[in-house]
Amino acid sequence: MKEIIRIASGQGFWGDLPKAPIDQVKRGDIDYLVMDYLAEVTMSIMQKQRMRNEQFGYARDFVEVVAEILPDIKKRGIKVVSNAGGVNPVACKDAIVQKAADAGISGLNVAVVDGDDLLSDLDHLIESGHTLNNMESGEPIDTVKDQLLSANVYFGCKAIVEALRKGADIIITGRVTDTGLTLAPMVYEFEWDFENFDLMSAGTIAGHIIECGGQVSGGNFTDWEDVENIEDIGFPIIEAYQDGTFYVTKHEGTGGLINEMTVKEQLLYEIGNPAEYITPDCIADFTTIQIKQDGPNRVKVWGIEGRPDTPTYKISASYIDGYKLSSTLVYSWPDALKKAKKGGEILLKRAEALGIKFRESNIEFVGLNACNEDPSVKEADQSELNEVQLRISVIGDSKEDLDRFGQEIAPLILTGPSGVTGFAGGRPKASEIVAYWPALLKKEAAEPRVTIYKV
Repeated sequence: MKEIIRIASGQGFWGDLPKAPIDQVKRGDIDYLVMDYLAEVTMSIMQKQRMRNEQFGYARDFVEVVAEILPDIKKRGIKVVSNAGGVNPVACKDAIVQKAADAGISGLNVAVVDGDDLLSDLDHLIESGHTLNNMESGEPIDTVKDQLLSANVYFGCKAIVEALRKGADIIITGRVTDTGLTLAPMVYEFEWDFENFDLMSAGTIAGHIIECGGQVSGGNFTDWEDVENIEDIGFPIIEAYQDGTFYVTKHEGTGGLINEMTVKEQLLYEIGNPAEYITPDCIADFTTIQIKQDGPNRVKVWGIEGRPDTPTYKISASYIDGYKLSSTLVYSWPDALKKAKKGGEILLKRAEALGIKFRESNIEFVGLNACNEDPSVKEADQSELNEVQLRISVIGDSKEDLDRFGQEIAPLILTGPSGVTGFAGGRPKASEIVAYWPALLKKEAAEPRVTIYKV
């Protein structure tokens, strides 16, 4: 059993800094590299990609990252854990295996954790009485079944721990919790009991702190002016101990900032009741967290308590719910706001005359109220604005109607108020709205699978 492990965050989302995971490996000592690629909408995007090409459906940039660090994985024993597999973790594994073969690297074990994709099994689940009611509306999922793009279980850390016990060097998962990526190495290395919910909660909170990558290292920070050398931001590292105590830190010589406030801001990110942070592994109590600065870019976290996990998994499903179209025009001084307001009014009246029906429409004035819709802000105080961007967005059930409306945007330049600029990119086109369907499923109805492939 190790006394200490260092778990480095390499990605906070699909599309994060490509260089960050490479730096985590190359610029200091780590034991694990964990990379989070998935969000609710990401799964639907990956599903669409797989529908177009059965070899897609995963984060393909992850493969390039692993290819670059394969020698380090082999030589230094660094283990990689990522949910980059999306809706097609087997294809992701195949790409990794091919990269290893191309590099002449062998002797590694690549694990696939799947079983989370319920889309093909949905009819059977519904017939078995699992109605997967929407957690907000209460509607059963069969009301949108024909429009579904994805339906995935949020698994926890247990399958990842199983893969580590089987000797995996690289673990590729589908939809597991962001926190489970970090919790699993701690459970495995420290031989924690799954029923010790204080320790499980400590590892869960460690995962929550680093799941967004550079956000806890000074990125997106309220006091952003205090962050030095942010262009070379160092992604966070968890230095974990067997008793559940851990430190949030980063490699020496990297930019960014880790202090009590960056950690506290991240702790508050995307949580509901802080005393009941529910995961498949435990219920973590954020109100018990103790935090203390322990040196430059080093924060100690300890004292965490937790409670038993719930008997259900959360399901993240997505479905097509109509179409949307957005476009912008910029109006210049004088009377920029007045002209922008008139432009929006003209567009809606022309749509009405064409018989185009919207489910919803929204007009914003960027520079006045797009980020602050406080009605107390007086337009008279904004009369000298140099420019205002008109942003119009519409939602409807007909793609054809919305595309027709898109043909009305450019003509407004010469058939509406003067002083328009900033129009480029051609006519806007309608795109599908991907809506979110959260539900619960009894844990006995879904089982993760772990498969080991030797390279």
